[in-house]
Amino acid sequence: MVAARLSAGAITAWALLAPALILLAIFVVWPIAYLVFLSFTTGSFTRAGLQWHGLNNYRRLILDPDVWQVLGNTLYFTVATVIPSLGVPLGLAVILNQTVILRGLLRTAYFIPSVTSLVAVGLGFRWLFQNDGPINHLLITWGVDPVPWLNSPLWAMPVLILLSSWKQLGFNLVVFLAGLQAIPRSRYEAAELDGAGPWQAFWHITLPGLRPTLLFATVTTVIFTLRSFEQVYVMTGGGPLNSTNILVYYTYEQAFSQFDFGYAAAVATVLLLIAIGLVYLQLQAWREP
Repeated sequence: MVAARLSAGAITAWALLAPALILLAIFVVWPIAYLVFLSFTTGSFTRAGLQWHGLNNYRRLILDPDVWQVLGNTLYFTVATVIPSLGVPLGLAVILNQTVILRGLLRTAYFIPSVTSLVAVGLGFRWLFQNDGPINHLLITWGVDPVPWLNSPLWAMPVLILLSSWKQLGFNLVVFLAGLQAIPRSRYEAAELDGAGPWQAFWHITLPGLRPTLLFATVTTVIFTLRSFEQVYVMTGGGPLNSTNILVYYTYEQAFSQFDFGYAAAVATVLLLIAIGLVYLQLQAWREP
């Protein structure tokens, strides 16, 4: 009877949407719902092994000093990765959008990190920054004392940030180039006739014209950063002294090292809420005035 009330167009639309909605429900909605359910339990993954634990996992999370350190690490890692991951490719995109020598080759070279395996990149960076690696050999050549990059609580996180920023550079560069090419050239020509300099044109034409592109790049970069796992796993294992342990890796440790799946689910739920909150704030910040 409900179907009879629907127009032919609505029935067709729902029929076309049904496969995607079913896949979305199976691979997105159901895993998230089960994750939230697990966060209120303790025991193994099996139904017989699960026991209702109420809010105890969340109480433990609030009182756990390691969680607060991991949250601080995650905030530091996210902010310090997102800023250069947006600023550097934006500057390069503005330059490469002009007529420069070997522009096509440079675009390809900058994009290579995006299609490189993060595990392979992590292994390469670990080799570069190990105690007897090329970076320290270069410092010794310059008369500077070697730095224990990956064994230092001070320097291990900056190395991870450098890797993550480099990995995201190519993707954001391509996104910004596409956004720049969508801005009509006539706007720049009119601004030039009015006496505007390069900075005025960038501030008043380029940035407003890139607003949707900047929103997309910011959201995708934040999500990429929050879900970072491979580089931590390959390079530092969360150390030294827990200084590079971030929420995704901490969740992995609780689930597959401590086998505390309920607590790991609670941590993952908090991470999900943080990601949703940050995306919402970005949508509000970049909303059209």
